[in-house]
Amino acid sequence: MGRPHAPISGKPEIGFKAAQVGYIHAVAGLGTSLGITTTAEGVETQEQFDRLRAEGCVEMQGFLFSPPRPASEIAMLLLRKISMAKVA
Repeated sequence: MGRPHAPISGKPEIGFKAAQVGYIHAVAGLGTSLGITTTAEGVETQEQFDRLRAEGCVEMQGFLFSPPRPASEIAMLLLRKISMAKVA
């Protein structure tokens, strides 16, 4: 069994729909009960980030963090992140 993923879709300007909240709660709860990390995909707003964090999602990806990047740019992005962490 792989790690649970909670894909987020819909209109980011209106937040989550009721069904999405139930789905997120269930997936995050499953991950927590199994002791595995849950990844939320498609996070676009701070409101979504805050709600997902409150539900126990610790890994997220989406436009809130970065638009899609070509594979050729990933190494440079990671190196920049590492060098910024060393400075902080």
